[in-house]
Amino acid sequence: MDVHQNARLTFACRVLLVERVLAGRPKAQAARELGISTKTADKWLRRYRELGRDGLHDRRSRPHRSPSATAEVLKVAVVALRRQRMTLIAIATQLGLSRATVARIAKAAGLNRLSKLEPAPVYRRYERAEPGELLHLDVKKLGRIIKVGHRITGDRQSSNTGPAKGWEYLHVAIDDASRVAYVQLLPDEAADCTVAFLRAAVAYYAGLNVRIKAVYTDNAKAYRGHDFANACAQLGLSHHYTKPYTPRTNGKAERFIQTCLREWAYARAYHHSYQRRDALPTWLHGYNWHRPHMSLAGQPPIHKLRLNRNNLLRLHS
Repeated sequence: MDVHQNARLTFACRVLLVERVLAGRPKAQAARELGISTKTADKWLRRYRELGRDGLHDRRSRPHRSPSATAEVLKVAVVALRRQRMTLIAIATQLGLSRATVARIAKAAGLNRLSKLEPAPVYRRYERAEPGELLHLDVKKLGRIIKVGHRITGDRQSSNTGPAKGWEYLHVAIDDASRVAYVQLLPDEAADCTVAFLRAAVAYYAGLNVRIKAVYTDNAKAYRGHDFANACAQLGLSHHYTKPYTPRTNGKAERFIQTCLREWAYARAYHHSYQRRDALPTWLHGYNWHRPHMSLAGQPPIHKLRLNRNNLLRLHS
């Protein structure tokens, strides 16, 4: 217990007050002997009658209600993101909190310094020097939505009743150097959709003055087919494959898919698939143009394209 320098009563003095009054000494006399008012003596005697000896300890000064306090769900989110080794400013931007609030929550959890976290697994990492040198492709299957699902309600039984809802397929492309991403929701992952997405992705990056030179995919049937190979040849792209059964070698696409799921696909309670589809362009624009990226020193992916373009202009001037 921290006692300030002018405190009249410590725990031991409060016990002494109670003992003297219980022994028959007048309350006013006992209060005068200890240098306190009768009102203060009444307070400690009342607490003793209500709670016994434990009532003579100091109570916490924290208020019963704190309307402006950070919600518990946000505190849990801060801790979870920090354990993923995200920076404080990136967490603050993602959750809409101040950096000071995030720092306070992280410190309370003992996570204010990254050195206090368990060492991250060491993987062989690579990054191409220029945008367009390598484009990562992948597909994620998403269940169609006809009502709010179990991820929101927590009720798997009611969510699984009724006819099959079917699937949508999120085709993703992410540039290795800049992390600028392009995505489409398509009806399947067959060769025709995969080739159409490849052509659309190459055109999208061309609109950003980025020429794609190579693509990197897993060993899915659509990527191994003749249609995809012919499309790569027509577009002048070399095609590289991941090592079989080793998805982490396509880690940039895998990590981007996890970000899509957390921040878009499962970020809110969609009542129908079209609501999720309509929210995709806005989210993707925020990811490319505004969301800070850890691997880019807190800058959004488009920032690297701007820097690259400025360098090219300076070299040609």
